[in-house]
Amino acid sequence: MRFSPAPSRAHVEFPHSHQVAPLPAIPPLPVRPDPALDKPRHFPLSPTTEQVLRLLLESDLSRLRADRVADRLGISGTTLRRRLRADHTSYQFLLDRARQYRCERLLAERRLPGKCLADALGYNEVNSFYRAFRRWTGLGFAEYRQESGL
Repeated sequence: MRFSPAPSRAHVEFPHSHQVAPLPAIPPLPVRPDPALDKPRHFPLSPTTEQVLRLLLESDLSRLRADRVADRLGISGTTLRRRLRADHTSYQFLLDRARQYRCERLLAERRLPGKCLADALGYNEVNSFYRAFRRWTGLGFAEYRQESGL
């Protein structure tokens, strides 16, 4: 082994007997697609979560708040939140999914203005509906209507 005396850079040379040959190229492992990753994961829902979803899909969303849902199920609001949390969800998440589902159904049935859809889905403000619609579809309501021909 020899060190170079260069003051600006240190340089080390190893004798050829100590140098290691480069590793041979290793071919990448073949990647087999895992069919389990392609399938959506569905978890069984508790009876409470199923009842909440049923109420959200069948009731007037403008009058249905978490405390009313809890009353209709005969449990406290705290118990409702705890049971939904055990299913890794929340009332607000379920409400949002129910609104999205109902919006898709209403748009498939007939052409409705945004104000009517917002009212039917229980939004107090039309702009709240427009923001939710953009979150669901990635498009503004007017853009969606133009692209879909509604």
